[in-house]
Amino acid sequence: MAEIKIALAGNPNSGKTTLFNALTGSNQFVGNWPGVTVEKKEGRLKKSDGVTVVDLPGIYSLSPYTPEEIVARSFLVGERPDVILNIVDGTNLERNLYLTTQLIELGIPVVIAINMMDVVNKAGDKIDIERLSKELGCKIVEISALKETGIAEAADVAIAAASEGATGYQPFFSGIVEHALAHIEEAAVHERPQAQQRWYSLKIFERDQKVLEELKLDKKILDHIEADITAVEKNLDDDAESIIINERYLYVESVLSRCYTRKNKGKLSVSDRIDRILTNRILALPIFAVIMFLVYYISVSTVGSWATAWVGEGIFGDGNWNFFGLSLPGIPQLITNALPGNCPPWLSSLILNGIVAGVGGVLSFVPQILVLFLMLSFLEACGYMSRIAFLMDKIFRKFGLSGKSFIPILVGTGCGVPGIMASRTIENEKDRRMTVITTTFIPCSAKLPIIAMIAANVFGGAWWVAPSAYFAGIAAIVVSGIMLKKTKLFASETTPFVMELPAYHMPTFGNVMRATWERGWSFIKKAGTVILLSTIVIWTLSRFGVTANGFGFDVDMADKALENSILGMIGKGVAWIFAPLGFGDLETVVATLMGLMAKEEVVAVLDVLGYEGFTNNHLAGYSFLIFNLLCAPCFAAMGAIAREMNSAKWTAFAIGYQCAFAYTISLIIYQIGLAATGAMNIPGFIAALAVMAFMLVMIFRKGKKI
Repeated sequence: MAEIKIALAGNPNSGKTTLFNALTGSNQFVGNWPGVTVEKKEGRLKKSDGVTVVDLPGIYSLSPYTPEEIVARSFLVGERPDVILNIVDGTNLERNLYLTTQLIELGIPVVIAINMMDVVNKAGDKIDIERLSKELGCKIVEISALKETGIAEAADVAIAAASEGATGYQPFFSGIVEHALAHIEEAAVHERPQAQQRWYSLKIFERDQKVLEELKLDKKILDHIEADITAVEKNLDDDAESIIINERYLYVESVLSRCYTRKNKGKLSVSDRIDRILTNRILALPIFAVIMFLVYYISVSTVGSWATAWVGEGIFGDGNWNFFGLSLPGIPQLITNALPGNCPPWLSSLILNGIVAGVGGVLSFVPQILVLFLMLSFLEACGYMSRIAFLMDKIFRKFGLSGKSFIPILVGTGCGVPGIMASRTIENEKDRRMTVITTTFIPCSAKLPIIAMIAANVFGGAWWVAPSAYFAGIAAIVVSGIMLKKTKLFASETTPFVMELPAYHMPTFGNVMRATWERGWSFIKKAGTVILLSTIVIWTLSRFGVTANGFGFDVDMADKALENSILGMIGKGVAWIFAPLGFGDLETVVATLMGLMAKEEVVAVLDVLGYEGFTNNHLAGYSFLIFNLLCAPCFAAMGAIAREMNSAKWTAFAIGYQCAFAYTISLIIYQIGLAATGAMNIPGFIAALAVMAFMLVMIFRKGKKI
């Protein structure tokens, strides 16, 4: 069998990615499209030789406005895959079939996979698949990507369609439009392959600049065509592009009137009834706040906290741990027993006080992270998080941002790197840069151990610490958005936000667990690589320094005279910078600096150095928490910022702003907090008032004219 290439195309949230994963399994290759920072996914079809599946970005049309649309169109028109497998959300056929009409016009065989048919059937709606197939001139398969039903059949039908070729069927529009299109075909594209003439004619009618540049038509031909287009515009009293959009929807509406029967036509669906509460103008935000409060409360303060204590104090503790009634030795005890009696003290210390203490301290928080990811994965899979992005559009728009800026924030709760990369969906360059700068303010999985450590060790497991950290991140994004948007660097029109809202549904257990494990495993791998190497470096630098015999190594230096070590010297050199924030001691300064390598390092450093200085200084502890949540992210995320900014100056600005903003907020928290407790530091208090006044001026002043 010859090599077959299947292009997977569909609207965002239509189930395309779920279908791609089901079709390809682990046979996937991920990169970037050539010359464009949009993720490219390819995979080999499972149990089939010679079949490649290309997962195109989720798009609503083939108009070249967004990077995703440009990528999808360039691939389909330029490379012309053997067949297009078009994923259509059965609960929103009219919106999804708008893209289908454009795919059919390409002259490439199209197979439609109607997803979520289980939801359609449950609602009592009827889709006449056979008639719909005849109306559209495409083969149609019913599937459920989540339940993985109909997947194999869809692949088989697509392979068969690839060998049969395109049917030649095209959607037809009103007479006056078809008359103009016929003129364009005859005048401009009659030399093109027959299968491509319809698409090129439509693009010329829409005055698509990319197509016009490609065709390089003679001026006389262009003038003749322009007269036809102008006549249609004058007759229908609209611009050419809007006319075609309207014609497509009229065509889809006409087809569905003959093929689709709603049981409760005119009545609210289950999703609509739920949305009347969850996206209510008054209740939506309080409900979102309560849900996210519960997510962080459960993952950090209750279930997650209990599991983390069990792992940290048991598995990685010094004594025995209780495993369902059995008293078993912890890892430190097992290693101690396994080490030979003549083991050098430095090696024993490196293993126990360095590697086990550092890596174990980070891995102890895996239960909390898994609980957090489990709940977030459920909220995403059931359709709620899509509503939050839509809801946040209304709020962000008031601050000059769009709901598209909230998508990277949602992704960033797992890891800042994909969160930053998700900003690519924002067309407006200024909005995209601002989103890149602010996305990492949201607590990612690497910051969760810091939150949990402060909540447990400083505030005795207080319920409010973890949720406050999440909402502090949201507030930082909003405040930064307001201030930056009012500067000349970022002033611009708000990017419009269009998003498909999937029907609410109960996600499958397997998909939720798979998403949870993938995110959790990424965290664990990081602890086994970056954190492992970092703890060795930290342990080494804290044992080398000035000893009684000059510069050298002392296995107990970290316990006796940390300030004399290389690590201590570095810390002393910059400690004065952080003193106004309440944490100017060596351990916290070093932890903060190492946190730039990986945020988990903050916990690893304090575990290796055995720090307990925040126990009686809650204000300094919270200031430390906020600074490490808001300051520049880890090296990996900084690299992502550099790639997305594609400019050394903008990268430096982003990292500089993040650090300055974090410093400002921590300064305000600590110095105003000191004054409130009667321990005012006058210079620090004045500085805090000054920066707070500056921020208020920036927030309430009028923005720059665009």
